[in-house]
Amino acid sequence: MRVTRGVTSKAKHNKIFVANKGYRMTKRRLISVAIEAHLHAGEYAFAGRKNRKRDFRQLWITRISQAVKLQGISYNGFIHKLKENHIELDRKSLSYLVTEHPEAFASVVDEIRTVN
Repeated sequence: MRVTRGVTSKAKHNKIFVANKGYRMTKRRLISVAIEAHLHAGEYAFAGRKNRKRDFRQLWITRISQAVKLQGISYNGFIHKLKENHIELDRKSLSYLVTEHPEAFASVVDEIRTVN
């Protein structure tokens, strides 16, 4: 007796088609093109997750840089003095201080100035 695989294939195809909902033209209608589009989308999503981390770090650095420029210090010098004085605040938390609690950030800058 032979095994028919129509139900299994149809289910696999539907899984891809559901994932490709919103794609245009054959990328959501033809299975071979849809599979390729689905694979590419996965690669782009993976790369996008890495890029998001890069973009946020860039944003944090820009915010910190602008804030320290107003205090009369360069960004490079600021980060160097932080490490020199063993103040272990990462760029994310420093950026948060700049936007949400500027007085706390100013006290961090003052701390760096008083030590050196």
